[in-house]
Amino acid sequence: MDDRYAFLAEWYDPTAALLRRFQLFYYPKDGSVEMFDVKNQRIFLRRTKYEDLHQEDLFIGNRVNVFSRQLNLIDYGDQYTANKLGSKKERTLALIKPDVVTKIGDVLELIYSSNLIVTKAKMTKLTWSQAADFYMEHQTKPFFNNLVQFVSSGPVVAMELMGDEAISIWRRLLGPADSAVARREAPQSVRAQFGTDGIKNVGHASDSLAAAARELEFFFPSTIGHGPSNTAIFTDCTCCIIKPHAVLEGLTGKILNSISSAGFEISALQMFNVDRANAEEFYEVYKGVVSEYPIMVTELCSGPCMVLEIHGTDTSRTFREFCGPADPEIARHLRPTTLRALYGRDKVKNAVHCTDLPEDAVLEVQYFFKILDG
Repeated sequence: MDDRYAFLAEWYDPTAALLRRFQLFYYPKDGSVEMFDVKNQRIFLRRTKYEDLHQEDLFIGNRVNVFSRQLNLIDYGDQYTANKLGSKKERTLALIKPDVVTKIGDVLELIYSSNLIVTKAKMTKLTWSQAADFYMEHQTKPFFNNLVQFVSSGPVVAMELMGDEAISIWRRLLGPADSAVARREAPQSVRAQFGTDGIKNVGHASDSLAAAARELEFFFPSTIGHGPSNTAIFTDCTCCIIKPHAVLEGLTGKILNSISSAGFEISALQMFNVDRANAEEFYEVYKGVVSEYPIMVTELCSGPCMVLEIHGTDTSRTFREFCGPADPEIARHLRPTTLRALYGRDKVKNAVHCTDLPEDAVLEVQYFFKILDG
């Protein structure tokens, strides 16, 4: 009998406007999948080889793409799967402090190389009282005021990291709280490389499962409320989307580094899971104009994407030039240093979307940071 993992999954069927439930079966031996329709009690998809789904994608809360259907994994389908895949998976909060927000690309590179994945991300600016609430447990410590003052002094990036033993891995990756001690005792750690002292020390890490749950709830509330707001300014800006394929391939850090080293200012950053209806609406200007429109929509809703507001004068023109021609093959010949030349695979999986028409720039930024984040 082949090993088989079972999950309960939900798929939103846009034509019927219904949420449908399936059992999703994954066979690690040959990477095949099978789907069973729970309501109608029948096979929906016979066992078929599918190369775009991997065992590491299978965890509760993740969205996976199976033949262009975006499925939410909401529960384990049986005890065997829960025992085999569920025990070591953890979520933790990584908070990148104001001193290192410009080096977010480097930090992401280190996170990806430690086998952790980023499942949520948001650039935000905390008020003094929000920062004081967040660090409540340090209220009696002598460094409390300095810490709160510093964390509320500029933008921060909050991220949910997911992986086996994520809490201890991220803490070890950050290193000792005092950056000087980190340079002595853990020279490879993030604080040793980018930290200044015990307060300007790159980031914050949750210290237990309970703390992680509480701190993630602060930035990414699961129930009522919205969490601290994004940092978009909606003037002199353009929109950039790091596409799902590039996020999946672990290219986010490299792309953010390329954008920063080219001198562009990232004034807002947030991870979104776009559903098909929103992807169609966002790309509407290309409908009937670009033959790739249907597959562009499918790509944008195939998994999480990272959306950026790029800020500066005449930025929609200069940033569009920096992204390069839409077809990476052409980009590699004509403009080999552009983003699409470096990171694109084909005309649809071309690493990034950027605003094409200057008059659409603010509208595209608003679509994500005002409408979808609202």
